[in-house]
Amino acid sequence: VLIFMKWMIDWDARMYSATCNADHDLYPKCLDGTYTTADLCPLDYGGSGDGCQPPNLITTLMNMALMPGTVDEPLYPGQAGIQVVLLLLAVACVPVILLAKPLMIRSRMNAEHGHTSSFSENPLIDEKDGYGVVVEHNKGGGGHGEGGGGHGSGHGGDHEEEHDFSEIVIHQAIETIEFVLGMVSNTASYLRLWALSLAHTELATVFWEKAMLTTINSGSPIAIVAGYAIFAGVTFAVLIVMDVLECFLHALR
Repeated sequence: VLIFMKWMIDWDARMYSATCNADHDLYPKCLDGTYTTADLCPLDYGGSGDGCQPPNLITTLMNMALMPGTVDEPLYPGQAGIQVVLLLLAVACVPVILLAKPLMIRSRMNAEHGHTSSFSENPLIDEKDGYGVVVEHNKGGGGHGEGGGGHGSGHGGDHEEEHDFSEIVIHQAIETIEFVLGMVSNTASYLRLWALSLAHTELATVFWEKAMLTTINSGSPIAIVAGYAIFAGVTFAVLIVMDVLECFLHALR
């Protein structure tokens, strides 16, 4: 959603509204250079850019978990509050998955079987079960399932074992752990992209200073051409190939 919104916004128009030009209300007061983009931006969404400058989406996604309620470069009004609500909903899903869902499944099973007796001790896995949990269907005619004196007839008579509630709780606990680990790993993945982006930016700056500025200051056309070739090759390899590969691996993961 954030990527789609960023693509749909006309950032040229927003940035023009936040620059010192003859159409701005603060002109010519802003000519002295004391006003920042946040001061000149008419949108007033909060943060450092107030909605007039393109945001860093990686930083925005990380701050949703690391700094709730803080948006340095908002896209729309009320973005900080909406992100807090989404984070609280994600946290609220943990007790729902861990406790509420097993209790709901148990209630449905009790209503379906027409009694509230304790669950059996030997469930099997039936992938066709509508609740997504373990169940046993005893289709054989063993000694426990035949006759009025067998244990199977004492628990329903249809040779179908009931769900084991402890198995349901264990199943939901595993799902809860996977859910929490998925949230943490996704946030860490964006942290990794952010760190690599910073490293590539610094590396590009180093090659610009060493390969381009040094050769330009030398005044030699041959050195300038050679320096540009080095800078262009490194820029293509680092900023394009490696960054695209990182984003591809992130999406693939």
